[in-house]
Amino acid sequence: MKSHIKASLALVFGLLFMSFAAIFLKAANAPGIVTAFYRMAIGSIVLIIPFVVSVRKSKTSLPLKGILLAVAGGISFGSDMTLWGTAIKLSNATIPTLTANLAPLWVGFGSVLVFKQRLKTGFWIGLLISILGMLVLIHNNLNNGSNIVIGALMGLCAGIFYGIFYLVSQEGRKLLSTIQYLSIFTFTSAVFLLIFMFALNYSFTGYDQFTYLMFVGIGLFVQVCGWFFINYSQGHLPASTVAPTLLGQPVLTYLWATLLLNELLTIWQITGGAIVITGIYVVHYSQKNKKPDFVPD
Repeated sequence: MKSHIKASLALVFGLLFMSFAAIFLKAANAPGIVTAFYRMAIGSIVLIIPFVVSVRKSKTSLPLKGILLAVAGGISFGSDMTLWGTAIKLSNATIPTLTANLAPLWVGFGSVLVFKQRLKTGFWIGLLISILGMLVLIHNNLNNGSNIVIGALMGLCAGIFYGIFYLVSQEGRKLLSTIQYLSIFTFTSAVFLLIFMFALNYSFTGYDQFTYLMFVGIGLFVQVCGWFFINYSQGHLPASTVAPTLLGQPVLTYLWATLLLNELLTIWQITGGAIVITGIYVVHYSQKNKKPDFVPD
């Protein structure tokens, strides 16, 4: 019972920390990729000691398959960060976060292709509801070249990579503990984003003090604390509890964006967002209520 309470609290705190990710990124006076790099780089540095302690505590070498899956997860997550971060800087904090949360749809399709699972009727109903929500969300901006549409579509593409990350992590977390998997995929993402920064000739320095504080905030609070709590809860609570709870992220992000960034959505965008979240929930509800066989921490 105590373990269940601990995991539930971890899920709530994880959701709270994660909901600030888009706020830190939008507020920073730097390109989205740069902020994403600092997020992963700072996270990697902070996680070095816990990772070493975890490896020594296990008294066995880490399985190669687990490491490779964590690396693949890091590349997928870095791709997600690249698209999502750029989308937020182009549009606003809420809509790319919302459309990126359509990842469960891509997870569903991936489970068919990779794990040969059969999708229930509820998945297809949820898919149709989500598509309807997307149309309502962006229909007013289709003819005016608005960055809202671009941000929504880039968030959607980011969700595809996040779906890949989720599928890979499902297998990787069976072989590695929370700290081990989190450390490896965070470091890999940092390296991936570093290569992108070099390719696009982005500067590492020269930003104002406030922006560096945003870098530290997104690295410590989101990547380290947020992801640790979420990964911990995933290892101790059924997916049927974790997944629907995480749907609160775009809702909380909108709340913080309204309070802290003065961002306001139109009634159509709010309605479309609510429909999208409903569709995602239906997709989650249609999946098997099976607790992942993760490595206990």
